Amino acid sequence: MKKLAGIWTALLLAAVMMAGCGNTADQKDSKAKQKTEAFPVTIDDASNQDVTIKKEPKKIVSLMPSNTEITYALGLGDKVVGVTTNDTYPKEVKKVEKVGDMNVNVEKVISLKPDLVLAHESSMSASADAIKQLKDAGITVLTVNDAQSFSEVYKSIEMIGEAAGAEKKADQLVKRMKSDLQDIKEKAKNISKKEEKSVFIEVSPDPDIYTTGKDTFMNEMLNVIHAKNAAADQTGWVQMTDEAIVKLNPDAIITTDGVKAKAVEKRDGWSEINAVKHHRVYDVNPDLVTRSGPRLIEGVEELAESIYPDTFKE
Repeated sequence: MKKLAGIWTALLLAAVMMAGCGNTADQKDSKAKQKTEAFPVTIDDASNQDVTIKKEPKKIVSLMPSNTEITYALGLGDKVVGVTTNDTYPKEVKKVEKVGDMNVNVEKVISLKPDLVLAHESSMSASADAIKQLKDAGITVLTVNDAQSFSEVYKSIEMIGEAAGAEKKADQLVKRMKSDLQDIKEKAKNISKKEEKSVFIEVSPDPDIYTTGKDTFMNEMLNVIHAKNAAADQTGWVQMTDEAIVKLNPDAIITTDGVKAKAVEKRDGWSEINAVKHHRVYDVNPDLVTRSGPRLIEGVEELAESIYPDTFKE
């Protein structure tokens, strides 16, 4: 009887172990199936086209620096096989094949055999022929929106995340950006109405000086830190004359075009501007405040520390 009981016990243990192995295998199969079932995905992109990505992209070409920064921030850098000559961040892009600038080298892109090309709404007209050639070659092209607000930047991140199979990471990135932005807003509450400064942002140098008006993410960045956009009565990106800028008489001037503060202060007729009188001219990293990507929050911080150092510099 003891021997029979031992046999039954051994059989029972074997059955349990086999069941356990079966469950583990089933779980692995289920996870693999879930990952596969994430594709195909269909996305309504910025060109108002329904773009279907049949399977998770293995090779990606980016035609805009902001797209590239988003892709790397989502942990997809190892999939990026082509970028533009304007791409400077992260440092890894220096080693990635270049596919032109605003003028896309179609032959080069095709030779890289990408599964996905990330185009951009801002260059739709300039790149129209190139995009058509890429699509005719059977390459999937997704046009990412030209973000003009934080909410639209979040949309760009989510779009690329969905297209590249990194939705969870996109959600995490957006949540982190929102949290960091909220921290800046909390600090900005310490700035009273009396302390608020008017700010002129120069995005293109003389003789053709351009600034940012309302309905732009740079205007929103100023609002976040309780600064007044001196050109808020304008819309979008507008050209300004020296006379018009002097008349605005901003309390601070921000340059994002590589022009140094000393050069701005030496301009003819600008000596009477409050910002120049009090040496409140600051040159900031243009990539942080002009690229609609994950580093925009760093751009807000740099603006805040320049305009309100006592409040934001620790």
